[in-house]
Amino acid sequence: MKQVIYRNLTSKILYLGFILFLTFSTSITAQDGDPANGKSLFNANCAACHKLDKPMTGPALRNVETRLYEEEGLDREWLNAWIRNSSALIKSGDAYANKIYAEWNNVAMTAFPQLDDQQISDILAYTAVDPCELNPQSSPDCPGYIPPPPGNDQSDQGGISNNLILGALAVLFALLAMALILVKRTLNRFAEAKGIEAVAETKRTPIWKAFVQNQFLVLVTAIFFLLASGYFVYGYFMQVGIDQGYEPVQPIHYSHRIHAGDNGIDCKYCHSSARVSKHSGIPSLNICMNCHKSIGEVAPETLAEGKEYGVDYNAEIQKLYDAVGWDGVAYTGDSKPVKWIRIHNLPDFAYFNHSQHVMVGGIECQTCHGPVEEMEIMYQHSPLTMGWCINCHRETNVKVKDNAYYTKIHEQLSKKYGVEQLTAAQMGGLECGKCHY
Repeated sequence: MKQVIYRNLTSKILYLGFILFLTFSTSITAQDGDPANGKSLFNANCAACHKLDKPMTGPALRNVETRLYEEEGLDREWLNAWIRNSSALIKSGDAYANKIYAEWNNVAMTAFPQLDDQQISDILAYTAVDPCELNPQSSPDCPGYIPPPPGNDQSDQGGISNNLILGALAVLFALLAMALILVKRTLNRFAEAKGIEAVAETKRTPIWKAFVQNQFLVLVTAIFFLLASGYFVYGYFMQVGIDQGYEPVQPIHYSHRIHAGDNGIDCKYCHSSARVSKHSGIPSLNICMNCHKSIGEVAPETLAEGKEYGVDYNAEIQKLYDAVGWDGVAYTGDSKPVKWIRIHNLPDFAYFNHSQHVMVGGIECQTCHGPVEEMEIMYQHSPLTMGWCINCHRETNVKVKDNAYYTKIHEQLSKKYGVEQLTAAQMGGLECGKCHY
């Protein structure tokens, strides 16, 4: 009898172990890869369409293997087949593959046949790992989170203490003034009681009367004020229409420092019409969405930089999404125009062609617009006056080397002036009809 009980106990233990194995098999299989390598693979192959914790072009992938096993009963083999060739799995009639395909607007997932089993395991391990394990400082919920150093709070406290000090000094000076008044009244009373008379002050001619009576000083002062008035009036009228330093606040904050500086995006990628048109053009929001369709949030370091400028970059990206009608997954069709504020504006009688300067002349954008890659908020760097343009034409040598546009005219003008380098002025850049028509 004892042997029979022992056999039953053994079978029950094996059965219980089998159940426990099935229960935790999804978490075990998800951890058989390298999360660190999986993060690199995820960023290189998946991050363009997926995020871990919220949907983007595709669904969120946090604990995707566990969720598919618990909700749909799908194993690692199904995931491997889906990742390597989702279209083939859909065409085979797989029920869940066709369900996902229909839910995401009949857009098939990009095939990744180059990923082997180990690489897929690494990616799935990264989707299953706790984010605090990879970066203990990523969130306030993580035990190793270090809060950013206080910024505006300290300055506010300093401002409050300064106000208190100034207020105390003002009260002190008021008390001193009152004390002096009381002392003067007391002394006057003592003088009256003792019969002491105050010495009468001798009346003098007021300064203004003496000044008016001196005709030479009046003439010199009048001439001085006339010349000073003429100088300031001339300076005022010469500044009409000159907006150097103009820095308006745009409806959506755009940091040239991050895009053109940190990320090294070419100016002509956004202002593409500068290559072929008179105008540089306002970039359409579709150009912004080429990147921000996949970038809904900035890195924590970049977000901290924005606080120094008083800007929440993530909130500005949401303004972009609202304008184009993007809900994070697809376009809703509810778009809104963005009322950008123009910064650089030439008068109508002045002609300037961007393509002639950018493509033919090979002029860098920074020559006129300043260090754009360092500007958090775009402003007008140059005065853009007639004198400023003429000086540039007089001083700038035309880039004629390897430029077929100038080959013939360079041969003729270099002989005429006896020089190898030609300025824009020597090529007719000072003719009135070049800029006024």
